[in-house]
Amino acid sequence: MRPDSLDYFFGQEHLLAEGKPLRRAIEQGRTHSMIFWGPPGTGKTTLARMIAATTDSHFIGFSAVMAGVKDIRAAVAEAKQYRQLHQRATILFLDEVHRFNKSQQDAFLPFVEDGTLTFIGATTENPSFELNNALLSRARVYVLKVLDHGALLKVLHRALSDSETGLGRLSLACDDDALELIVLAADGDARRALNLLELAADLVPEKTGARVIDKAIAEDVVQGSRRRFDKKGEYFYDQISALHKSVRGSDPDAALYWLMRMLDGGCDPLYVARRMIRVASEDVGNADPRALRLCLDAWETLERLGSPEGELALAQAVVYLACAAKSNAVYQAAKSAADDARNFGTLEVPMHLRNAPTRLMKELGYGEDYRYAHDEEGGFAAGENYFPEDMPQRKYYYPVPRGLELKISEKLKALNERNQQKKDPEDD
Repeated sequence: MRPDSLDYFFGQEHLLAEGKPLRRAIEQGRTHSMIFWGPPGTGKTTLARMIAATTDSHFIGFSAVMAGVKDIRAAVAEAKQYRQLHQRATILFLDEVHRFNKSQQDAFLPFVEDGTLTFIGATTENPSFELNNALLSRARVYVLKVLDHGALLKVLHRALSDSETGLGRLSLACDDDALELIVLAADGDARRALNLLELAADLVPEKTGARVIDKAIAEDVVQGSRRRFDKKGEYFYDQISALHKSVRGSDPDAALYWLMRMLDGGCDPLYVARRMIRVASEDVGNADPRALRLCLDAWETLERLGSPEGELALAQAVVYLACAAKSNAVYQAAKSAADDARNFGTLEVPMHLRNAPTRLMKELGYGEDYRYAHDEEGGFAAGENYFPEDMPQRKYYYPVPRGLELKISEKLKALNERNQQKKDPEDD
């Protein structure tokens, strides 16, 4: 059912609508090196073959999973020979190009530059992270999107009606409810949609008269289908980012949605639990210290109960985090302190702050003049300096006026006033 013309290529209107540059290039038989980046089943390979056909180019296709530098060299030799014999260009299509390492990607670059090959790569991974800059600079990146509901329905209707390469010769009908189930289970993937339709067609009883794929048959074939989720890939990081930002934005409903999207896609719930512990420190912090403890409890619950029972504790933690008062004051303070630790180098610990467990160390002045805070008024040694002597006193922590940090801010303000009074006794 792979379309051989734009008339039957459904979806990707942002690239192939009338007047779009890629559509014009295909219709006019022009080509250039390019990379198609998008999820499975969105038309990457189909577009490459279509471009080769419309430009009357020789097509050589590889999967980077199986191919290596030896195959690239053979393709180059074939392309040179084909040009000599037929005066036609060659398109080298490399599926899953992100699987090639740097040296493998470099192998065909000279032949792209001298025009021996026009390179078209397909990848499900972000090219910015997976492809060499040298390759990216020589190819235009086109981003393909998951197919929407309408595009998938068109794909299925064409498969049902086409009698040459589709199911039209079987005289099959398909209920609207069954089509909806298949579209939902396909999750934007045309290949998955066609595979599910073919499975459903195989389950229709052989009989005379009308043969129908009904809802019951569709339910059988889509059972257990999972939403799109590539562990450690682009969707993985996009969805955990969406979950984190929904929590930070205090939207418990959106946070729950992204949590369930990830769990539905097969994400390890313990990974989410670890990330939520980080969120508790980074985005809630001391505005509500209970959040960190609740996330740790959710992690322990998951380990004890497993999935799916323990996932409810994770949902509870996510909702609590989203609803909690927010503060990144500790996060920002830690970053600033880390910068100073790097920039000031190895400054000596002041003598009065050093530990003095031996007689010699005491004789050398270790711990001398140290003021024990518990012996001071209010348990606070006003005016004491705890920074290195060669470093100015810094202020990193700025509590926000929310949650518990509102109280913390008031206390720190009072302590600071006592420090100032100790430094400027004439103001008493």
